[in-house]
Amino acid sequence: MLAEGFLGCVGRSTVSGMIAATGQQFKDWSAAYRLFHGERMNTDTLFSVVRKNLADAISADEREIYAHMDDTLLRKTGKKVDGAKWMRDPLGPPFQTNLVWGQRFMQTSLSLCSKMENIQATTVPVDLHHCPSVKKPKKDATEQDYEHYRETQKKTKLSVVGAQRISALRKGLDLDGHSDKRLVVSVDGSYTNEAVLKKLDKNVTLIGRIRKDCRLFELPDCSETNEKGRKRVYGRELPTPEQIRQSQEYEWKEVKAWAAGKVHTFNVKTVETVRWRKSGPLNLRLVVVRPVGYRLTKKSRMLYRNPAYLICTSTELSLEKLLQAYLWRWGIEVNFRDQKTLMGCGQAQVRKEIPCSKVPQFITAVNAMLLLSASKAEIKDLPRPKWYTKKKNQRTTTQDLINQFRTINWTDSVQINFSDFVTMENKQRSTKNNPIHALSNLFYTRN
Repeated sequence: MLAEGFLGCVGRSTVSGMIAATGQQFKDWSAAYRLFHGERMNTDTLFSVVRKNLADAISADEREIYAHMDDTLLRKTGKKVDGAKWMRDPLGPPFQTNLVWGQRFMQTSLSLCSKMENIQATTVPVDLHHCPSVKKPKKDATEQDYEHYRETQKKTKLSVVGAQRISALRKGLDLDGHSDKRLVVSVDGSYTNEAVLKKLDKNVTLIGRIRKDCRLFELPDCSETNEKGRKRVYGRELPTPEQIRQSQEYEWKEVKAWAAGKVHTFNVKTVETVRWRKSGPLNLRLVVVRPVGYRLTKKSRMLYRNPAYLICTSTELSLEKLLQAYLWRWGIEVNFRDQKTLMGCGQAQVRKEIPCSKVPQFITAVNAMLLLSASKAEIKDLPRPKWYTKKKNQRTTTQDLINQFRTINWTDSVQINFSDFVTMENKQRSTKNNPIHALSNLFYTRN
């Protein structure tokens, strides 16, 4: 009932808004609020259903499952909201660091594709974890309090929690019967560090972004034997990724991948086997991606984005799959935008620890089920406005799915018939037994 009210709510996505959207505003509302307290709702079970269906949709011939992980900020206004603190605004200008009050969450998504091809894949969330920062002790606190604060701070770092969520996703896929498929996780630079690389499970491959000036090394020369001391882990130091991009000694290769609505041809340089002090004796693969040129208008000058420097913990993954898997990571940014602006994730007025975690998780799980259901059902878009120009091969957006859901649920309530047939059963049904939820939703909307 709450899931239906959440998708049909036209105001703020609060718990009371979900209740009013289903016509339950004159009944006891305490059960809906108690649902998000304690262990009444297991959000891990909701996400496990989505995760299993996504993994089952992958072809048996495909040996990889592609995942993406990133963190986001949910802005809040209440000063007593659990886990909220002042954090850097990621949307602030580069010349000024702005601070905003909000909560920090970490999300993991899977790419919905039956087979790895140069196509656009739908990114579906399968995990949302609350990552609050540790509260610093007061000035008059004891040394034991500060020591406890420092130890807890190390355990709650984003990179440490990220390694734990990757391990939990791997174990969940094993329980779903997909232990034979390798998990390929794409992350940004904040998770490409020692805390994550040295905690990866055996059947997990990480694709991450690194700095352009990081120090990389060749494999040690096995012919050099030292009778004293331990075996060498690192060989001769290589040029930095930026120097490799500018060097003529490394050849550019052309790789095709889907990005920004069509298939592009990317120029890349690769060093098959390198080692990095952050990963220890693990063999890595370095990939340097040349930026693709673009024009804002047909007559404007050519512009370029920044080059990308990637490392992969697997030297066996093909270059085409590696690049396409990382480009699919943009889907998690689309998920964040839809969850905040369309779904209203973070708008619920809750303050306690458990509801602050479970309400956003519930909203994200409903969003994931909506995307998963749309992939299996035949979606018929509503007639487009005259000013809306539908592009070729344009994906069905989340707003299109919400509009379609409201159309199905509210057609009978608002007495609009989109077909040529009239259902006499609904015409003769009493309004008392058939409450008009659409009107209740409109009348009791709170902005």
